[in-house]
Order: sequence, then C-alpha cells, then structure tokens
Amino acid sequence: MRHKVLDQNLRQSEIEKRNQLQHNKPRVYEKITRFKDRVERGESIAIIQFQYNYQCNFRCEHCSIKGFQGKQDKRKFTIEDVKKLSYEADEMGLAHLVITGGEPLIFKDYDALIAAIDPSKFYISSDTNGWFLDAERARHLKEIGVDKIQLSLDSLDADSHDAFRGAPGSHARALRAIDAAQNAGLNIIVQTVVTKTRLHTDEFIRFLEFLNAKNVGVFVTYAKPVGAWEGHFEELVDLDDMAYMRELEKKHNVFTHLTPSYGLDLGCLAVKRMISVTQYGDVLPCPYIHTSIGNVFQESLQKIINRGLSIKYFGEYVETCLIAEDRKFIHDYVVKKIYGKPLPVPYDEVFDAESDYIKDKVDAAWVEVE
Repeated sequence: MRHKVLDQNLRQSEIEKRNQLQHNKPRVYEKITRFKDRVERGESIAIIQFQYNYQCNFRCEHCSIKGFQGKQDKRKFTIEDVKKLSYEADEMGLAHLVITGGEPLIFKDYDALIAAIDPSKFYISSDTNGWFLDAERARHLKEIGVDKIQLSLDSLDADSHDAFRGAPGSHARALRAIDAAQNAGLNIIVQTVVTKTRLHTDEFIRFLEFLNAKNVGVFVTYAKPVGAWEGHFEELVDLDDMAYMRELEKKHNVFTHLTPSYGLDLGCLAVKRMISVTQYGDVLPCPYIHTSIGNVFQESLQKIINRGLSIKYFGEYVETCLIAEDRKFIHDYVVKKIYGKPLPVPYDEVFDAESDYIKDKVDAAWVEVE
C-alpha cells in the first residue's frame, strides 16, 4: 500500500492522547503502536464506523443513510453479532470503533452495545446530534466506557442549524451537549458539513474560532452527492477548496478525513483507514460510497477488507476524496452504477473485474476475477 510517512515527531496532541491510552486502555495503545508496521505490510488500520441502527429523531437535509432505512426484511445486528464483530476486529488489530446510526443516544440497547464491543479492546466514539446529551447522560457514557463524543453542529446561527437538521431547538441542545461532555471528562469534537459555498464564508471562520475557544476541535465533512443530497453536484469542493482547507488547518484546530494522523498520510481513507458496517452487516468502503464489499453475516471481516484493498481505488494511494471531489469517480461509479439501485449495490456490479482490481492482491482477497 503506497503511503507517505511523515515526520516521526508526532504532534503534541497525539502524544498526549497516546499517553492517556497507554494508562487507560493499554490494549488499544499497543494496537496503535503497530499501525505503521501494518500499513507497511499493506494491511488496513480501519476505523469501523458502525451503523448499528438507523432510528433517528432528526430529519437532516444532507442525510446520507436515507436509502438504507426501513429494510424490514433484512437480517439486522444482534448483540451477539456485535460480540463476533468485536472479536474479529480485535484479532485484526483494529483499534477504533465509532457508533453511529441514526442517532445512537436513542438506542434502547446502547449500554449493552458498548459492553458487547468491549471498551478494553477499542477506543469508542459515539456520534450524536446532542439532543439527549445532558450532564447526567454524559457522566453515564463516561462510566460505561465511551471515550469520545462526535457532535453534529452546522452553524453558529440557531435558526440555520435547526432548519438544516429539521429539529427546532437542536442548536441549543448541541451547545448544552458540549458543556456536558467536557464536564464529564469525555473527549469531544464537533462534526460539521461544509459545502463549497460555506467553506469560504466569514461564518465558517467564526464557527472555528468559537469552538476552538471552547477547546473543541472541528472535524469537517465535505458535502457529498449521496443520500438526501443525491445529484447535488453544485456544492462539491474542488482541489483548490481542499488546498484552502489545508491552510485553515495551520491556523485553527480543524481537520478532515484527509488530514494525516499517526505519522502517516494514507490519502483517501476508504478501506485503508475507514470502513462502514451497516445495520444489515454490509461493509462499505466508507460511509458515502454505497457499495457493499461483503457482508459480515456471510464472510469474515478479514476476507472482506482484503477484497476491498484489492480494488485499486481503495488499495492504492489516492490523494483526494473520491466521493467528495473526484468528479470522474463520482460519474463513472456512483452516478452510473449506484444511483437508482437498492442500497448497498454489490461490489461486482460497481467495479470491473478486468480494470478495477490490483492483480497481485486478488488471490489474497479471495475475489473471483475471470
């Protein structure tokens, strides 16, 4: 797997996080210290974005999982299935799992879910819109083993945020959630959706300054033409926009999925550094590329990830974000082969056996290429 090894002197924030992990979660720490060696061997160090349940109390304009909701005839994850997934991921040396949905804090079996993952084996993050994250709930999350909150916030203007999220009062609840998480000792970042237009506004700079003043980092999710935003190409970023974002990273505590970490620059993270597991067991290369590279109810996670790495877009270094910026990838694989079909679309209906695979990785991936 081609990648860039950066300055071996880690950022101070990463050193502090590692020291904390070494004390609190030694098993996770040990796995992270092996990441560079695993990447050198061409293996994945994926964060598992776990779409455990699609129940949600919001109706967000940009929702990417619209096409996955309501599949009543599909097998869904049970707590026993979660234990099996956790075991396989741990055996592979994966270290970070993000619980998402839907809205995780409305899951009735949330505590059982955390226990099944096993906080001693993983750094556990939880996405949330913040509606139900008050002081008492934050303290409880800390007690059961959650490490980090990834809170959705999309504007300093309450009316704009509430309209975008389809939930009046959600802005005030999100701000309350920041204080609750920090007071409980949870790590917290804010996730925000950025369109081409918003990126270059004064509002966005004020947004960064406001949150950084609260000692909260901002994770930028570039707008993507999937889910409820299918076909909305006019607000996608380009390479110049991404270069501007990299300049902002030098001035503010803001980052994207392309921002290097662990001393490594892996480019596009799909499969190499991120996978999504749906409520129905399908594994997606990332949350926004809606093709299934396998199903954990039918195959091992190792086999599925190996298959993903055998596809050239995911196994080779790609400098940009395929689904947010690469217009050719979006047109050739998303518009032509995914739009209009039941989700997720099987990988063999999206990628060509002759032109889209890394030939020397096919055997290891158990992919039948004729």
